[in-house]
Amino acid sequence: MDNPDQRPPSGAQWTISAAGHEAVVVEVGGGLRTYRHDGVDYLDGYAEDEICPGCAGQVLAPWPNRIRDGRYAYGDRELQLTLSEPERGVAIHGLVNWVSWYLVEQSADAVTVGYDLPPTPGYPWPLRLRTRYSVGADGLRVAHEVTNTGGEPCPFGLAVHPYLRLPGVAVDDLTLGLPARSRVQVDGRLLPIGVSPVAGTEYDWTSPRRIGGARLDMCFGDVIRDDEGGSSVSLAAPDGSSGVRIWADREFGWWQVFTSDALTGERHRRSVAIEPMTCPPDAFRSGRDVIALKPGVGWRGVWGVRPGA
Repeated sequence: MDNPDQRPPSGAQWTISAAGHEAVVVEVGGGLRTYRHDGVDYLDGYAEDEICPGCAGQVLAPWPNRIRDGRYAYGDRELQLTLSEPERGVAIHGLVNWVSWYLVEQSADAVTVGYDLPPTPGYPWPLRLRTRYSVGADGLRVAHEVTNTGGEPCPFGLAVHPYLRLPGVAVDDLTLGLPARSRVQVDGRLLPIGVSPVAGTEYDWTSPRRIGGARLDMCFGDVIRDDEGGSSVSLAAPDGSSGVRIWADREFGWWQVFTSDALTGERHRRSVAIEPMTCPPDAFRSGRDVIALKPGVGWRGVWGVRPGA
């Protein structure tokens, strides 16, 4: 920044590096601004002097995606959230993606950031959030720990919003591998109205194939899990010469895939947001895979990115 008194829009910047991998974590939202390996950017991030666009690299908690009308019930309470996406009349992506997180611990190859979420009228439960980013020979690893610091159980969900890319490869030409047997059908407000199998449809990427002209802003479920209970989504160049994989542990049973069609300017359809989610859209209303955090009890989930064909 030219002005020494001017702070970047995303606040403090924490850089970590090891084994040719480098990432930049930011104060605002505790998110991931860049990730590269041997000088190749696999994350479609943003500049230091730029406001985070399209939720790039953000942590989405205590719920991911959208809640219809911002209204939900939990226990004997009827609750109303602020409509953070007013054009669709929904509360979107939780409460921690635009707040200032603080540094907990830092080393050359890892940084831990935290945020203490206070109770609010729409979400009257306090949470302690910690996210540890690390890099090493296996790529980027991100571990989230969330603890209910209040006196009663609360609903919880989490997702992250990284945009992945392969330099020089258009979205249409990327080969997508997506281990999910079903997809969430949505209405005009991008809210769920049903779930349907992907087998035999244009939405089946259980065997990797070209994205082509598919326009996706869709949640996929019934994931095909690996031997450890996790799953991963892959992107590859047409000739197989390069690729990148995002993986998540057993805590994440849903994947949102967004081909950036709704973004404008140079970000339009430039990369693919692949978002591991613990629950589907509108889960606070449906109850589907909502985590019930008990007082004093924590939750932990881990995901990461590995470059390579």
